[in-house]
Amino acid sequence: MSGHFLDRFRALFLSVVLIASFALPAFAGTFEDAVAKFANDEFSDTEAAIEAVASSGNPLAFPIISALQEERLSADPESKKVFITQADGKIIDAATGAAVDKLPDNAAPVRLNNRLRRTVEAALGSLTLLSPDPAKRVAAAQSVFKSHDENSLSVVEGALAKETDRAAKQAFTEARAAIILFKSDASDNDKLDAVSVIKSHGDQEALALLTSAGPDQPPLVAQAITGAIASIQSNLAMWSAVQNAWYGLSLGSVLLLAAIGLAITFGVMGVINMAHGEMVMLGAYTTFVVQEVIRSRYPGLFDYSLLIAVPLAFLVAGGIGVLIERSIIRFLYGRPLETLLATWGLSLVLQQAVRTVFGPTNREVGNPSWMSGAFELGQITITYNRLWILCFTLAVFAILLAMLRYTALGLEMRAVTQNRRMAASMGIATSRVDALTFGLGSGIAGIAGVALSQIDNVSPNLGQSYIIDSFMVVVFGGVGNLWGTLVGAFTLGIANKFLEPVAGAVLGKIAILVLIILFIQKRPRGLFALKGRAVEA
Repeated sequence: MSGHFLDRFRALFLSVVLIASFALPAFAGTFEDAVAKFANDEFSDTEAAIEAVASSGNPLAFPIISALQEERLSADPESKKVFITQADGKIIDAATGAAVDKLPDNAAPVRLNNRLRRTVEAALGSLTLLSPDPAKRVAAAQSVFKSHDENSLSVVEGALAKETDRAAKQAFTEARAAIILFKSDASDNDKLDAVSVIKSHGDQEALALLTSAGPDQPPLVAQAITGAIASIQSNLAMWSAVQNAWYGLSLGSVLLLAAIGLAITFGVMGVINMAHGEMVMLGAYTTFVVQEVIRSRYPGLFDYSLLIAVPLAFLVAGGIGVLIERSIIRFLYGRPLETLLATWGLSLVLQQAVRTVFGPTNREVGNPSWMSGAFELGQITITYNRLWILCFTLAVFAILLAMLRYTALGLEMRAVTQNRRMAASMGIATSRVDALTFGLGSGIAGIAGVALSQIDNVSPNLGQSYIIDSFMVVVFGGVGNLWGTLVGAFTLGIANKFLEPVAGAVLGKIAILVLIILFIQKRPRGLFALKGRAVEA
């Protein structure tokens, strides 16, 4: 009995071996035949080859499809051989993986059209759906969501059943919903559930997907798609308004930083300083010099370059401001036209001096690692450099308010602002206050230049882009009133960003200027007028 059992076991074993020996070459031949279709130079054959290779399970499938996407897949139409040029320049046979010395003379890159590119993206998505890296699985699921390739459904459902990562599970659910929506034999209930899932995705990709799925759907599904499209459009309009508000806050923070120093000098001294923009420019060039020194001598400190540049820019711009006040401005008090002309001429001198020293071209100022990149909040994108500039601006504003309120210099500045003659009669050296005020305003402009170097071109004309807007902010908010400057900067920034999509950048600026002129007709002293005997006289 046992001998008979052993004979049957040996027969079964030999059968399995024979089947495997015949099956393996057959599978290999199938894969090689699929790869050879790339050499036919027909889009239909290429599409069939992509689908066959992607579903083969062969370890060469991913290198072949990725090489096709990156135009590194070449084919010889005579020999029907296909080759992969690897990232290091080495060449291998796509069907076998064997190394090849060089490409045949007749070999040419496999051509793709837009439809095939979408097929390639879907195939790559399917090949990476089971990657051990959750980020790659999410990216692959998102690719399937865009392509809604039915061939990926079984892989997506299998991956979804085993998925434990929350983000990847959500991505797989949405990818499955996209496939089901376009699947011709899916039931109405399944399609309705798919519409609900895609609706919850709620972005432009979901809107495009639902829009393209609408015409050929059953009535109930088409009705659900119409409602989902309306809901997504409403949601996107709200997020667009939020994005514009963020852009407005970002622009307002830049305007506030550029205008806050001007508000001090204009409010305390009544000086129309047309060279204020050049103080901003000097701060930006100070940042450039600091980064150049760090790059050449202390590269490990690059992430701290802005922290080093802030006090240096304040000292450089502030020192030059004090020098300007002592040598030019103090002789022109009470003569606003001459002061305006003198500071305008000085701005030209400073621009030409910078051109002579640094050249007329833009200079590169890099972003530290902590100011690089962006993150998503709902449907809006927030860049780290803009966010840090907003925080930095508010910090400078708070420090300046505290200085004006709690220091002796701040008390003297407020006294001179409200009633210069009375302050002088009380023993305050108004000339010293003027010099320190002009230096403080110039120093803050230099700090503004450090921030602006992260979002704008560092060139001799940098300050000219902000001087007009700075005066608009100061006049609109109220001369010499910091809170007015804060409100004016953010109001103008937000209004500008909401007008730009409607009227365009240039007409938006003109509209803002006209509105300010009309406003000043009604309130000549701005939003928050200073109070004091001299001011009210």
